[in-house]
Amino acid sequence: MSEPNPTAHRDDAGEPIVRVQRDGVHYTLLGTAHVSRKSVDTVRRMLEQNEYDAVAVELCENRHQALTGADRWRDMDLFRILKEGKAGMVMASLALSGYQRRIAEQFGIEPGAEMKAAIESADARDLELQLIDRDLATTLKRVYRSVSWWRRLLIVSGLMASSFSSEEIAEDEIEKLKQGDLLESTFNEFAEQTPEIYESLIAERDRFMASRLRQQNDAGSGRSVLAVIGAGHLKGLARALENDTTPPLSVIDELNEIPKKAWWPKLIPWLILALILTGFAIGFYRSPELGWKLVATWVLINGTLAAVGAAVARGHPLTVLSGFLAAPVTSLNPTVAAGMVTGLIEAWLRKPTMADLEQLRGDVTRLAGWYKNPVTRVLMVFFFSNLGSAIGTWVAGFRIFERLT
Repeated sequence: MSEPNPTAHRDDAGEPIVRVQRDGVHYTLLGTAHVSRKSVDTVRRMLEQNEYDAVAVELCENRHQALTGADRWRDMDLFRILKEGKAGMVMASLALSGYQRRIAEQFGIEPGAEMKAAIESADARDLELQLIDRDLATTLKRVYRSVSWWRRLLIVSGLMASSFSSEEIAEDEIEKLKQGDLLESTFNEFAEQTPEIYESLIAERDRFMASRLRQQNDAGSGRSVLAVIGAGHLKGLARALENDTTPPLSVIDELNEIPKKAWWPKLIPWLILALILTGFAIGFYRSPELGWKLVATWVLINGTLAAVGAAVARGHPLTVLSGFLAAPVTSLNPTVAAGMVTGLIEAWLRKPTMADLEQLRGDVTRLAGWYKNPVTRVLMVFFFSNLGSAIGTWVAGFRIFERLT
């Protein structure tokens, strides 16, 4: 079925390579750094000097379109994103894109240039192109659902901090990512601290890509395939490609499934609603004056903190006002978030132009750009308004029950 225990070696340029034979198909796995000049050169050289029947890349269909076609952010529909509750996912994608692009700009190379080089070289040689990675949205959702709420907060904070950081990274440090030991030790430490994240972000994708390779090269005995992947996946993918005996389609279906949300968190907003309304009822029962004081406490605290959130995101003055007015009401309606109201109003008052969408890729590489670009400012208004309203709900709730005791 395969060669026993495939091990990594390096080509003449020092790039890590693993060769695996499975079901009669010869796979050459090339480990790259996604912002490395040397990786781009190696991809082109290998395709020039060797005969392959297909080229596989660590991309899904959406990322392939984003890399080879028009800027995907041009087609962004902010109103739809806010209404469908996808603002957080878009912010995470932008933060990831901004971090990778910031590193790439230091060295004058496009993010994913080695993938693009593989795609262009395959097209020039009329070779089959295979997209083997799992959709990014599915991966992020599986990561998000696999950890507790406070680890989710750490993930988001880490993404944002990485995107906003102005610290430069030396090019030799980028090249070290392909030497194996440093990358493996980083992942091992990551796994020890948060094994759920490692499983969803790394290990699952190793199995997924191995299954995609097996699926797309089924009954292709004698074929030779070059797979261009990030170096962090090199050994895990080789191991899965060599040893996994589960039918490929079963693995793909399993790893594409989004874990169901726990049912009990859905009850929390309704429980809060019941408690707050009960507090109001008790207050008015004791005296109308107390009841109105409790209502005023709720409105002032919840509305003020939501408005502060909108102001922190540098929302329009009317957006800030809408946060103050909307939050006390939306906090009592589990089906609507304050950020949805403020985000939609901000998008309406300062509707992003095509130029804003075209500049988005560059703007997300620095904090000032997030505030400057109307697109990201709308997303930040959504996020910080929701955060302020959430804090306000708990603070106001405790204050109300303090007055009742």
